[in-house]
Amino acid sequence: MYPHQIHTYVRQFFKENNCPILYENDHLLQVQLTIDMDKRIMNRLFYWKYLESINGEPNPAKLTLITNKNRLVGAVDGEVLHFGSPRLNQIFQATKEQGSFVQMYETVNAQSEVKTILTPWLGVNYKITYSCDCTKEKLYSLGINLMNGQVIDGFQETIQQRELGTSISPNTFHLPYTIKPTRAIERLDLVVDNLIQQDDHTWVEEAKKRLRRDLNVLDYFYNEVDEKPECYEREKKAIEEQYETIIKIDIVNGGLFYLLPI
Repeated sequence: MYPHQIHTYVRQFFKENNCPILYENDHLLQVQLTIDMDKRIMNRLFYWKYLESINGEPNPAKLTLITNKNRLVGAVDGEVLHFGSPRLNQIFQATKEQGSFVQMYETVNAQSEVKTILTPWLGVNYKITYSCDCTKEKLYSLGINLMNGQVIDGFQETIQQRELGTSISPNTFHLPYTIKPTRAIERLDLVVDNLIQQDDHTWVEEAKKRLRRDLNVLDYFYNEVDEKPECYEREKKAIEEQYETIIKIDIVNGGLFYLLPI
């Protein structure tokens, strides 16, 4: 997951959860958390229990989040976000807890009597995890037009500047989709499979080499033992599990979006 993808995702997350963004540039966000969001991602359970027990005044935290540390100029007191970092994982978890699917409409300020038409899109954020003895994660935001099947990568980045709401604007109507969302997800799954196939998979061969190296070391220590003890089998199994190559695909969240032309 690239820094700009993290920045876009986190910015949208806080915006949709009514957390004011106090300051922002292309590699840093300063956010004022709500009480609910503080409880969800700040791990301050005892603080909130104590505050509620004394009926104290709540003081939700402010967060300074660095989405690209390579762009920093000077010292900045903040948390660096990257794929796999604890804070970003907490944000992903909060997304799942709050519901992973939304239905939203682009806000239209129509001044004329002519009705505005919105087109249905299905947007899905996928997380792909490559794991062995180390882990690499990637995030893909895909969108598919439910009228003509057009697919775009970077869907979340495409719509991030658009004003969206949960109700349709006056004098506006949306087209009924011709591609069912379940069928659309199947198409996007195929796109993700193709992205994985086109990716660099030298990490698999490198993991196999490390596996053979560690198994050779293990065999060296038991080379003169005719009947291998139980501990040998346990160690061998642990090594094989450590270097097992796994590709996992997760849907982080998604939604049905009715939009003006993209």
